[in-house]
Amino acid sequence: MSQKITTFLMFNDQAGEAMEFYISIFENSRITSTFPASDGKVAGGTFELDGQKYHCYSAGPHPNFIFSQGISLMISAETQDEIDHFYDKLSEGGEQLPCGWLTDKFGVSWQVTPTILMNMLSDPDREKAGRVTEAMFKMSKIIIADLEAAGAG
Repeated sequence: MSQKITTFLMFNDQAGEAMEFYISIFENSRITSTFPASDGKVAGGTFELDGQKYHCYSAGPHPNFIFSQGISLMISAETQDEIDHFYDKLSEGGEQLPCGWLTDKFGVSWQVTPTILMNMLSDPDREKAGRVTEAMFKMSKIIIADLEAAGAG
């Protein structure tokens, strides 16, 4: 069965560069198709990040094609090594933001979120969840050991 809903990213003129950047960071990723612009550069295409399909296009300088934090791509990370890899690589040339968020060099917003964080935030012990929340608010890149320490009290 094909993917019914696909994220479509509109870049001003960096679709080809963005595809190459993203597939260099995620395992099991590839560019599946491209099409050229009149100048021979890549105008757009389709790529997969760990099996998830994305489309992108270079629309040329256009004031409406800018990214914002109103939508982000969330990465579920199981280990600190995964968090470090994705947060550090994706934020190169971009901006590191609070609570595991970042903006990459193209302006796309990402959240690098350890699965343990989501479990801790929904813990029935609301005091524990509150301590974890407070610890998270003090972080840019999420540090699992610090979350665990906050949860333990």
